[in-house]
Amino acid sequence: MGFGDLSSQQGLQCLNEYLADKSYIDGYVPSQADAAVFKSLTSAPAAELIHALRWYNQINSYETSERTTFPGEARELSSYGPAGASAAAAAAPADEDDDDIDLFGSDEEEDEEAERIKAERLAAYADRKSTKKVVIAKSNIILDVKPWDDETDMNEIERLVRTIEQDGLLWGSSKFVPVGYGIKKLVISCVVEDDKVGIDFLEESITSFEDFVQSVDVAAFNKI
Repeated sequence: MGFGDLSSQQGLQCLNEYLADKSYIDGYVPSQADAAVFKSLTSAPAAELIHALRWYNQINSYETSERTTFPGEARELSSYGPAGASAAAAAAPADEDDDDIDLFGSDEEEDEEAERIKAERLAAYADRKSTKKVVIAKSNIILDVKPWDDETDMNEIERLVRTIEQDGLLWGSSKFVPVGYGIKKLVISCVVEDDKVGIDFLEESITSFEDFVQSVDVAAFNKI
């Protein structure tokens, strides 16, 4: 029933085919159906299962605590998926009394209720996304700035380097380190926002002081 064994290739393939024209397991926003199926997976689907992997990455972008607040009511895992959904729908009327079935019920009322539920889910989803913290990727970079010779003014090199300004760039500590024959290099650190400042920008900006700087090397690069 449902997707079958999601730890097997066959089960993952079934999930991938099911999500080929769907964004979520059930409905138009993340729900307890997505949380239940996601929890049953031990790892991300393979890259060739593009629909299943796209869905997995979307649900994985939520914190575990957020997934517990998805709308809807959790059901048995076997009730989700192509076979499970139809079985769940078929089983529901069997538990109801025939006298309670309104053969003349209004389709319009059912459509309005469905639209109301959809609107509530969309509003809840938008609210969670608006309050979700945005993580800014940053890196700590240490640069080796080398002069032309032992007569180059190292203090002037440091001053020039620190004149480089860019949104997302913060210069840190520095020191002069001997490299031999009386020559020293400037070792300087900085913290950058990855989306705003790149290595190429730093190297091109520093080497533009060509009367003082011979070359620039990246001594260390660490994500924060």
